[in-house]
Amino acid sequence: MKRLVVLLLTAALMLCCGLPSFAAGSIEVTEDVSVSDDYDWTRFKGQNMTLNVYNWGEYISNGSDDSVDVVDAFEKLTGINVNYTTFDSNESLYAKLKSGAANYDVIIPSDYMVAKMINEGMLKKLNYDNIPNFQKVDEEYRDPDYDPKNEYTVPYMLCTTGIIYNTTMVDKAPTCWADLWDPQYAGNILMFNNSRDAYAIAAFKSGNSINPQSTEEVDQVVEELKAQKPLVQAYVMDEIFDKMIGGEAAIGVYYSGDAITMIDDNPDLVWVFPEEGSVLSVDCMAIPAASEHQEAAEMFINFMCETDIGKANCEFIGYTTPMEEVWEELDEELKYSDIAYPSEEEAAKEKVFTSLSDEVNSELDLKWSEMKSYDEGGSGLLFLSLLTAMVALACFNIWRKVRRRNRNMY
Repeated sequence: MKRLVVLLLTAALMLCCGLPSFAAGSIEVTEDVSVSDDYDWTRFKGQNMTLNVYNWGEYISNGSDDSVDVVDAFEKLTGINVNYTTFDSNESLYAKLKSGAANYDVIIPSDYMVAKMINEGMLKKLNYDNIPNFQKVDEEYRDPDYDPKNEYTVPYMLCTTGIIYNTTMVDKAPTCWADLWDPQYAGNILMFNNSRDAYAIAAFKSGNSINPQSTEEVDQVVEELKAQKPLVQAYVMDEIFDKMIGGEAAIGVYYSGDAITMIDDNPDLVWVFPEEGSVLSVDCMAIPAASEHQEAAEMFINFMCETDIGKANCEFIGYTTPMEEVWEELDEELKYSDIAYPSEEEAAKEKVFTSLSDEVNSELDLKWSEMKSYDEGGSGLLFLSLLTAMVALACFNIWRKVRRRNRNMY
């Protein structure tokens, strides 16, 4: 009888509290995830709406390895369909939007690209009434230089750039960006395949600013990249995962969160925070000016700022959260990771990108393209010689056919 009374009291208490495993004031979305119940998540149900989301590769918890499928959870909660596609650099994101080749509702550019897009009228101003979870973002990441009044963006994740190397392929561990110019790594170096991150590495190495103020400064730093090129195996973005995990290169440069993922898949890999310092980047959620579903896009952004969703994303991708409430919920290994959360000494050496003038930006794009096509060994001349020979041969064959046809006329 006493046992029955206890069971009944326990059941009554559980009912009064509202739910058995989640805090009061929340809606269970999946077995492991709940969201705030004071937000109208279902106002678009039955409208057959599709939201186009454009994000970096490997940059959301997707359901693999027993993780939370964030997109699927959002679709089931809201009734909104999500067309989720990925890009591999800020520059490819910008080019896609600028060309008008596709229409997106939520994009996740980095800080310096945000500033460029704001200046060019490519983003919508946000209605924060639809994004109450913005209040969870730590004060230090609000009103940044790239979006001074937070009119256009909500921070998603933070990261630093650094060196990742294979201990089985490197005799002496690298300690600084300058080591990427060491001939001992010839043919085994992977560099960023985007101008801004690659430029920053050369700027750190040469003691220049990562934010050039003149075309002359750009030219000087790009000469460093030109000098390094003969040592580089490949310029990569997401391809670095397969190459470093598979042991196809000895040393590479990439983002901190992705380094954690690579190290999990290959314990022979090690991360280095370079002595010269590193770039601290903030990737932000924003809505393109051409979006036709702003309110639903703001709902998606708000969903991504839910604590359980932020936790799921951080633990899956390894990046740094801008929300203290999310950090407190992380597993201990990630919470105190020296890759995701550098020491105070390292953090003091972090630099941030700022928007460049149109003139400097154009010069950087031009010199980057020239550097990528530059070949100190003269293969460019060889290509021109071969092309000339092919044209000459084609002309000779045409002449022979004309001559043969003329002879047949007699």
